[in-house]
Amino acid sequence: MLHAKTGSSGSAGTLNQNTGEANAEAGISSAKSVESIVPSEQQQGPQQQQHEEEDKEEKRSIATSVSRPRWWENKSLEEKPVDGAYGWAVVVSGCFMLMFSMGCVNSYGAYQTYYHLNQFPDEPVSTLSWIGTLQFGVMNIFGIPAGIMCERLDTRLVTFVGGFIMGISLVIASFCDDAVWKLMLTQGIVFSIGASLVFIPATSIPSQWFTERRALAVGVVVAGSGIGGLWLTPATNGMIDSLGTSWALRITGIIVFAVNSAASLFMRNRLSIRSREKIVDFTVFRDIRFDFIFIGAICGTTGYFTPLFNLPTYAAQVVGKSESFSNNLLTIINAASTVGRIGTGQLAPLLGTINTLGLCTLIAALSILVFWLPFETTGTVLTCAIIYGLFCGGLISLLPVVMANLWGVQRISTIIGLLYLANFVGTMVGAPSSGAILDNIGHGKDFKNTITFSGVFMLCSFFFFVLLRFATSRKLFERV
Repeated sequence: MLHAKTGSSGSAGTLNQNTGEANAEAGISSAKSVESIVPSEQQQGPQQQQHEEEDKEEKRSIATSVSRPRWWENKSLEEKPVDGAYGWAVVVSGCFMLMFSMGCVNSYGAYQTYYHLNQFPDEPVSTLSWIGTLQFGVMNIFGIPAGIMCERLDTRLVTFVGGFIMGISLVIASFCDDAVWKLMLTQGIVFSIGASLVFIPATSIPSQWFTERRALAVGVVVAGSGIGGLWLTPATNGMIDSLGTSWALRITGIIVFAVNSAASLFMRNRLSIRSREKIVDFTVFRDIRFDFIFIGAICGTTGYFTPLFNLPTYAAQVVGKSESFSNNLLTIINAASTVGRIGTGQLAPLLGTINTLGLCTLIAALSILVFWLPFETTGTVLTCAIIYGLFCGGLISLLPVVMANLWGVQRISTIIGLLYLANFVGTMVGAPSSGAILDNIGHGKDFKNTITFSGVFMLCSFFFFVLLRFATSRKLFERV
């Protein structure tokens, strides 16, 4: 038994020895294989590194070509500081752009008076007023494509083309004094398309250049429309009286093109905007805050133009003032609006932009319902003109600032374009409805229903801005 055990253990030892030798040989062979592989990898290493460097260089060149915009594409100046000197150059150029784009819209009343009394005496005033209505309405509805162009093209090119379209449309209109529909097409629709390409960049781009003084910057830009209304209206009257409407249109068109061409050199985006699949992003309507702004803007613009269009006529027909006094009322409103748009820009950082917007809308509504509606005196008419002029401009100057504060400045151009779609709806509803109420219910003499129509819609606008304020922050005394 002992001998058997010894034999078996010896066999086991011999087996273990053989196994160890086999393992050792396998290890030696694997080591040799590793040694044979390592040199081949070392030989392939420089080639792989060369290929990798070539790939990196190719990607770097592609990235450089992609990041370098072509001459017509949007260019950024992110190296420029915010609240700096170039930002104020953008503001001044925007002010001049609105001075001639919105200034021409505000001074159309001078042309309408001459058209009605001399060129087209058989045409109803409501038909001639459609030229001015189309100017403002089409300018707003074209805000969406104008905003898209501002994101994808160089804004200097966009504003230059806009100025060219405005200028050439007025020159062509000077040769279309034989038919109202030709003036609707040229002085109304074509002019407003060019004005939109100027108006959208001028009101949206300054927000990219400012943070602390954003409201003031936009207020100065929008004040340009009031300044234009101040001097363009009497200047247009003077040119019409001396030279006629044809030469007045030609001279105005040439000046508009020249001034806008110079101002467009400074209208540049500060931030680069990445491309996206959706041309127009309507998902912003899913935000309840934008819905409140959109409905509030519709209500506000519905009642906005009634004092501008009807207060001078009211002063002449109801109060019994002279024609010169009535015409000066519009100048007073424009002057007060210029001061108010800059003043609300100073007030917004103290109270909050949304708070200031709601306050301006409320005071404008009360000036209509408290001073204009119940009284028929010279003092109350003047008071309404001054107070309304001071605070109605907040509806125009503060909305772009609210949009920039809530949704940032990257997509500000297209978002403002969507907002001006609301202004188009309000304009198309407000001005014709106000005139229809005066003609059909007031028989051209009783203004009370027209005044109530305007004041109530301004109050509705205030109500939706209050909802916007508490949708943004429910803290009662927070500066929002």
